Amino acid sequence: MTAPIPRVAYFPDSFHEVNGVAHTSRHFEAFARRRNLPFLCVRAGDRAQAVLEEGNVWTLELPRGFLSFALEKDLRFDPAFLRHIPLIGEVLGRFQPDLIHITGPSEVGMLGAGLARHRGLPLAASWHTNVHEYLARRSDWILRFLPAGPSQAAGQKIEDMTMATAAKFYSLARVLFAPNPELCRLLERTVGHPCHLMPRGVDAELFHPAKRKRDPEDRDVVLGFVGRLSVEKNIALLVQVREELERMGHKSFRFLIVGHGGEQGWLRERLPRAEFPGVLHGEELAEAYANMDLFVFPSHTDTFGNVVLEALASGVPAIVTPDGGPCTIVRDGETGRIVPDAEFAAAVAGVLSDPAKHAEMRQAARSYALTASWDSVFEGVYAAYETILPRVEPAVG
Repeated sequence: MTAPIPRVAYFPDSFHEVNGVAHTSRHFEAFARRRNLPFLCVRAGDRAQAVLEEGNVWTLELPRGFLSFALEKDLRFDPAFLRHIPLIGEVLGRFQPDLIHITGPSEVGMLGAGLARHRGLPLAASWHTNVHEYLARRSDWILRFLPAGPSQAAGQKIEDMTMATAAKFYSLARVLFAPNPELCRLLERTVGHPCHLMPRGVDAELFHPAKRKRDPEDRDVVLGFVGRLSVEKNIALLVQVREELERMGHKSFRFLIVGHGGEQGWLRERLPRAEFPGVLHGEELAEAYANMDLFVFPSHTDTFGNVVLEALASGVPAIVTPDGGPCTIVRDGETGRIVPDAEFAAAVAGVLSDPAKHAEMRQAARSYALTASWDSVFEGVYAAYETILPRVEPAVG
């Protein structure tokens, strides 16, 4: 007997912004539309406070108020978001979800978790951001004034306390999702609930090597980066790569840096030949990827690395660190390199000094990306939902 399709109320931390949670959330809603699944997305945004019902897919977009404050350049937190509870409750009453799925401890996620408890609904939660590592990295500007030993100990304490707080929040859920196996194991160990893999897919038609539009006379090697220009992305390593490549005698290269963030001015000063087109979307972003020769992604904190997968789909090999999610996407020596910070420049030089190997990597990167579909990701999520829903026994008669 086929189990009934669950009615899902999804409460994402972000939807319209430029980050992994928003990227995944937009694709999740698109999956529900393609399959005509009963799906309600409750999110913060700029639309008027109203419910939009389009077939089985409903959306409720709620504005943040004047008390909201910035967490990132395009991400805010509204401590007065509770004012929307009556409307959300009314919509949930009409939609009648079988479960609520949240993506993190934002004001939207906290509301979703509270409403699941109030209505006696199973709660699912997906982990998208290593908040414990992010907060530790962002504390560096204060901790650097301490001696090395106490500074390291304080940073570890901040990370441990943040992880403990996050684990307590995620323990409210009956099933968890995470984008890489290491993080799944960490959550199962600290939270005590089962965790299922929820990787990412890629639009291999949009991100395609054929989008390359470089001038044939342009002989420079283009090293690319796409993402938030902030401390936790370890973007300072890009400057170190430039300096080390120049010391090795390499001159014909430049960076293409796509994104925005608080460290953009600092990077501009230290990467004088770099291009900074800002945040790009759609065809412009696809063309930017395709115009790169190598993707250089030094983050240690990304839980997956959507941008790495998009680069691979564009036929661009990636250099990543051994930490976090990106190293689970890249196959060392086949679709790129997995190396510690100190070896980034040497890895870049090694790949680009062997044109035949670089060409093989480009083909292998594209082939790997073709195996990553969004449909298979969300089919896995719905399969995991079945583990927390009441069993429906067949009627006897």
